[in-house]
Amino acid sequence: MIPTVLAPPPPLLQNPGLTVDYCLGRILLHYPGIWAVKTDTNQFHFLAYSLPRMLGQLAVMFFLAQGLHLLLKRFRLPRFVSELLAGIILGPTGLARITYIRDNLLINEADIYMSLLSKIGFLFFIFLSGVKMDPGLISRSGVKAWTIGVIAVVLPNFIFICFSEVGIMEYDQIQRYRWSAIRAILRIQSQFSFPVIALLVVDLKVMNTELGRLALSTALIGDLLGTIAMAIYVNVKMGSITAMPVLTVHAFIFGVASVALIVFTARPLSSMIIKRTPEGRPVDMSYIILMAFLVFLSSLLSDNAGMSFQYGPFILGLALKGGPPLGSTLVDKLDTIVSGLFAPLMVTFAGMKVNLCEIFDLEFIGYVWLTMLVSYSIKYFAVITPAIACKVPITDAVSLAFILCTQGVVQMSFYFNNSINQTFDRETFSMLMMAILIIASVTHFAVASIYDYSRTYSGYQKRDIQHNSGNSELRLLTVAHRLEDVLAARKLLDVSCPYRESPLSIYSLFLVELVGRATPLLIDHQLGQKNGSSNSRTQKMMDILRSFELQYMGYVYVQFFTTISLPKFMHYDICSLGFDKQTSMIILPFHKKWNLQGKLIQDSKSIRTMNNSVLETAPCSVGILIDRHKIKNQGRMPSPVQHVALIFLGGADDREALSYARRMSRSPSVYLTLVRFVPLDPAPYDNQWDAVLDAEVLKDMRVQAHQQDNILYREERVKDGAETALVVRDMQEVFDLILVGRRHRDDMPQLFGLSEWSEIAELGPVGDMLAADTTLPVSVVVVQQQNTKAK
Repeated sequence: MIPTVLAPPPPLLQNPGLTVDYCLGRILLHYPGIWAVKTDTNQFHFLAYSLPRMLGQLAVMFFLAQGLHLLLKRFRLPRFVSELLAGIILGPTGLARITYIRDNLLINEADIYMSLLSKIGFLFFIFLSGVKMDPGLISRSGVKAWTIGVIAVVLPNFIFICFSEVGIMEYDQIQRYRWSAIRAILRIQSQFSFPVIALLVVDLKVMNTELGRLALSTALIGDLLGTIAMAIYVNVKMGSITAMPVLTVHAFIFGVASVALIVFTARPLSSMIIKRTPEGRPVDMSYIILMAFLVFLSSLLSDNAGMSFQYGPFILGLALKGGPPLGSTLVDKLDTIVSGLFAPLMVTFAGMKVNLCEIFDLEFIGYVWLTMLVSYSIKYFAVITPAIACKVPITDAVSLAFILCTQGVVQMSFYFNNSINQTFDRETFSMLMMAILIIASVTHFAVASIYDYSRTYSGYQKRDIQHNSGNSELRLLTVAHRLEDVLAARKLLDVSCPYRESPLSIYSLFLVELVGRATPLLIDHQLGQKNGSSNSRTQKMMDILRSFELQYMGYVYVQFFTTISLPKFMHYDICSLGFDKQTSMIILPFHKKWNLQGKLIQDSKSIRTMNNSVLETAPCSVGILIDRHKIKNQGRMPSPVQHVALIFLGGADDREALSYARRMSRSPSVYLTLVRFVPLDPAPYDNQWDAVLDAEVLKDMRVQAHQQDNILYREERVKDGAETALVVRDMQEVFDLILVGRRHRDDMPQLFGLSEWSEIAELGPVGDMLAADTTLPVSVVVVQQQNTKAK
C-alpha cells in the first residue's frame, strides 16, 4: 500500500483568488504482498517499504545480539556488550560494507523509525529506573556511602571543570572547534549512573552482599549529587557564554518549576492510586495507562524547559511511591518489554553508527583516548581512596571502584545525543563507543575475578552444635517465607530444650520478594526500622515467636529481621546474618508443602534453589525442615510426649544430627531413639579419623542411654539399601520427628541402590526417601554440618 499525502498550502498562499498546485508525496509504508497485481506503481522490492524493512532490521538485530550473548556469557561478559557488538557488526564496520545489505536493509532513510523507537524505549527505561530507586536509601546510608559518594562526585567535577575551562586552552595542538567535544567527554565522565550500576550488581550476583549494598548506596548519592551539580554548572555556563544572565535565571526558574510540577503532581497522584487499590491486589490497568501518558508528558515538559528529554520521566519515576502495589505493578507490566526489547534496541542502534574503517584524524583520536584514560583514572582514584580511608578491605575497595566507574546505556545515550547535536564527529563517537565497550567488559570480568563472596565464610572456626559447649548459649537462625514455616519452626524449637544453663538465641529472618525497587533492604526490627510494604502477615509470624519467648521467659531470646530481595539473592542475606550473629545452625523450610490429606500444594523452585545455595556457602551447620504435622493420621492419638528418632549411618553430618538430638533428649517430654544401621559386611572407612569420631560419640550415647530413661539405643543390621528402606518405613509410623545426616560415603552397603532412586539430591538418599512418603505426619530434619574447607 502506498498512501498519498496531500501537503497543505503555505500560509502566504491561502488566497481564494489564487490557483495553487498541491504537492503529492508517496510514502512506501506497507508491502502489498507477493500476490498483488503488478503495476507501474508497485514494482518495488519488499525491503523498499518502511514497515517490512524495519521489522527485518529488528529481527536481525535481536537474533545477532542474542546469539552473541549466548557465546560471550561464558566469558563473564554482560548482555550490554553483546548488544553493542551486534550493532557494530551490523554497522559500516561490518555487514553494512556489503552493498546489497547496505542498500536494502540498513539504508539511512530507515534511521528515523529506529531512532524514534529507541528513544521511546529509553524514556521508559529511565522512568522504570527512577521507580526502582529508593530515595529513602540516602537517609539510611551510612558514613561510608556518604563519604565515598561526596568525594567521588566533588573531586572529579572540580578537576574536570578546571581543566575544561583553563587546561584545554593551553594546548595549541587541539583546534578550537574541538574544545566542545573534550568538554562534553569530561562532563559525561564525571557522572555516576545508578541504573547502570544497579544492573551490574545484579549481573555480578553481588546485590545482597556488603559490597553490593555499598555500591548501590554510593551510586544513588553520587548520581543525584552529580546531576544537581552538572545542572547548576550548565546553567551558569550558558549565562557566561551568552552574556545574558537573565536567560540563565529564566532557564533555571523554568527548570525548577518543571521539576516541582512533576514532583508535586506525581506524589499525591501515586498516594491516591495506592489508597484506591485493595490490599494484595495489583493496580488497575487504567492507572498504568495514565502513568505511560505521564511519561510522555513529563518528557515534553522537561525538553521544553531546557533540560534533556529523559530527565522528566526520571524525576517522575523517582517521585512515585515505589514498591507494592504501584511500583511493583509498573515494573511487572513494563519491565519485560522495556528491558528486553526497547533498551537493547537503543544500544544496538547506537552501535550501528560506529565506523572503525574511516579514521582520519589520528592525532585528535589520541587526545580522545588520553582524555578518557585520564578521566577514568581520576574517577577511579576518587572512589578507591576514600573507600580505603573508610576501612573498606582493599579487595572490596578495588571492586567498588570498578563497579562505580563502569559505563553502560546511560553514558552511551549521552554520547549518542552529542553525536546527533554534532558535538562529536563520527570518528570521536566511534572511539567513545569502543571505550564504553572496553570499560564494561573489563569491569565485569575484573569484579567477577577479584571478588568472591563465598570466601567471606571460609575458615576453620567451628560453628556447629557438635562443638558448641553443652552449657553455653545455642544460636539458631530460622528462615520463613510463609506463616506455615514459622509454625513448623516453633514446633522444632519446642523440642530444642532451652534451659537456664544453655538458653536459646533465635534469629528469625522473614523473606519478602523485592518488587518495584532496585535496592534490597534488610530490616532489623530491634532498631525500630519500619517498611512501607510490611503487612499483617509479617506481624503474625512475629507474634508466634514472641509467644514462644514468653513461654520460656529468661531462657529464650528472639530477634526479628526481614529481608526484601530478589529470590535468587536471598541466600546471601541468610548466610550474612548467620555469619554476623555467629549462629550454630540455620533452619531452612522445605520447598514442598502438603495439605491435611497429604496432597502436594506447593513445590517452589525458587526456595529449592535458595536452599541449595545456602548449603554450598553457609558459615555454619544447616538443617532443612520437612514439616508434615498438618497431615492427618487417624491411627495415632495426640500426645504431649514427642517421640524423636535419629538415623545414624556414620559421618560428620550424622554426628551433627546426633548432637542436636542429644540436646533435645534433655527435655523430659522428649523420648529419643537412636537407630544405628550396621552392615552385615562392613566396608573399611576411607577416613580412619571418621571411624574414631563415630565410635567415640556412639560410646557416649550408649552410656547416656543407660543413665536416662527417655533415651533408647538400638542397632539394625541390614544387607543393602532395600532392607534399610524397610526399617525406615516402619520408623515413620511411630515417630513424630526424625533427624538424619545429609551426606554419607558412596560405598556404604546400607545405602546400596538408594541413590539410583533419589529425586531430591540435596537431601541425600535417606532424606530423599523420608521426604517421598507423604501419607504419615512425621516431620524430618536433614542436617549438614558446617563445611570448614576453604572454598
